[in-house]
Amino acid sequence: MSFRSLIQEMRDEFGSISRHSLRSRSHRSGHVLRVAAVGPAEALPQSCWAQLPQELLREVLVRIEESEGWWPSRRDVLACAGVCRSWRGITKEIVRVPEVSGKLTFPISLKQPGPRDGTLKCFIRRNRSSQTYYLYLGLTEALAEDGKFLLAARKCRKPTCTDYLISLDMGDMSKGSSTYIGKLRSNFLGTKFTIYDAHPPYDGAVVSKSRSARVIGLNQVSPRIPAGNYPVSHISYELNVLGARGPRRMNCIMDSIPASAVEEGGKAPTQIEFPLSGLDSFPSIPFFRSKSARIDSAAAQLSTQKEDKLVLKNKSPRWHEQLQCWCLNFRGRVTVASVKNFQLVASDENGPSSQEQDKVILQFGKIGKDLFTMDYRYPISAFQSFAICLSSFDTKIACE
Repeated sequence: MSFRSLIQEMRDEFGSISRHSLRSRSHRSGHVLRVAAVGPAEALPQSCWAQLPQELLREVLVRIEESEGWWPSRRDVLACAGVCRSWRGITKEIVRVPEVSGKLTFPISLKQPGPRDGTLKCFIRRNRSSQTYYLYLGLTEALAEDGKFLLAARKCRKPTCTDYLISLDMGDMSKGSSTYIGKLRSNFLGTKFTIYDAHPPYDGAVVSKSRSARVIGLNQVSPRIPAGNYPVSHISYELNVLGARGPRRMNCIMDSIPASAVEEGGKAPTQIEFPLSGLDSFPSIPFFRSKSARIDSAAAQLSTQKEDKLVLKNKSPRWHEQLQCWCLNFRGRVTVASVKNFQLVASDENGPSSQEQDKVILQFGKIGKDLFTMDYRYPISAFQSFAICLSSFDTKIACE
């Protein structure tokens, strides 16, 4: 049997495993695909491939990872990681973080910074009746035609504030869920927001003392590391003297990212696992960093506390005389004028202006009644980007 035939046979076998898992565990909505992780018990423990020599196995998995570069075919990589511990360990070394690969493979990828070269193009669907929001990774060139589910959020109104609970599961967005990963909280006026991560964003992160954090701690599935509210960003909207006709002015202080991250060679903290995951629970196994990458991440995490924090501001639009409106160049990714539309760049507060600071780090804009595009890049993650975009949906009494 040739090496190419061997790879093809393995791809077919694990493709059938992932398809079986999808039929039994995934949730479909129209053309949108949501991939569930495959449990090791379902991954044919007596497979003839389980005893392959390590060198051959690594070469095969490398080829599969490279060939299945995009969803939905990338689910085969998940199936390979669910065969056994040895396969899982090798997959950890092969699958690279989004910063380098530009790919989202495992759930922890949503907490890791986006690609340095280029952007990840996503879109958000809003359900007005249920006050829920769904983030998808775009799979085609169409703005919002087909996508892979990434995150979901549910709006919860309170007497003095509003919370947006963010989850990995579109069917369970409660704080007590094992898929709860963080939240966005606004003040009463909707002008100031705080993004909280349910997991430590870097070593030594300080949890915010609040009643909600204590409640989550009492209901934890795993007692090893209790979930909490770790502030990772503070967002503020300034008074708009032009009312609904003028663009909003927003400011984002990224508490967990140093200002040097936007400079050439700069580094941002990168989470390598979900602390609440069980060691043998495949849907939330440690996903995935090489040892060398962990050393770099540790150095970046220690320096975050000592350096200035990254500050993002919205890019100022220009007034178009012919159209009689404020305009930004979204490069075809936004088609409907809206006060919610914005582009975030590094603020001048981070130091002298440079080419790196002029790059758009996050852009968000309307393309339909309840459809919005969201494109992000290094040094912020999909989770942080989604939370920032959610702040744009909230009513701002004092700003409009």
